[in-house]
Amino acid sequence: MSAEALRRLLLLRHGETPWNAELRWQGQTDIELSETGHLQAKGAATVLAGYEPVALWCSDLARAAQTAAYVAELTGLPARPDARLRETSAGEVEGLTADEILVRFGTTRPELGAVGGESADVVADRVAGALREAGAALAPGETAVVVSHGTAIRHGLSRLVGWPVSADGALGVLANCGWAELVSEAPDGPWRLTTYNRQTPIS
Repeated sequence: MSAEALRRLLLLRHGETPWNAELRWQGQTDIELSETGHLQAKGAATVLAGYEPVALWCSDLARAAQTAAYVAELTGLPARPDARLRETSAGEVEGLTADEILVRFGTTRPELGAVGGESADVVADRVAGALREAGAALAPGETAVVVSHGTAIRHGLSRLVGWPVSADGALGVLANCGWAELVSEAPDGPWRLTTYNRQTPIS
């Protein structure tokens, strides 16, 4: 199948927030973009608008909605908020730095399910469900932009392409306003990862 006939999902992480800059776990705490985050979102939107997307989805958290607003402005597409695209709930870890987490829990990477958060499998299932819905609505050659969060995107795309979520750490951290590209020949998949962590430099 030619590239022009492929369905495409562009999974964009939100721009930087003050908590990102401070290396604090955000989870589902509703933090807005920093000045740098707005610049990142504007730059990424300029590139993603060039794909001529037909649909725009986003997490309902402010940092994702604000990022999606830049894509909406350039494309004229309404951003469709979806709570399934939220970041992993980190429970008691939210708002803490790695040093603070180490002091409190004895490790910098506690099992989130044990501290009131979500397991990776729960996140993978809900995010992949939203991605499948977005993909199923596309005709051949169409593109959708989905604005979400770093861990949520990693877990969701891993589930979508059939990888074990336990292995998605091999992808590495998705940068603020970095994006991944998935393509498929059919609305119900299978989906193939073609680009990961592409970024637009800001001046």
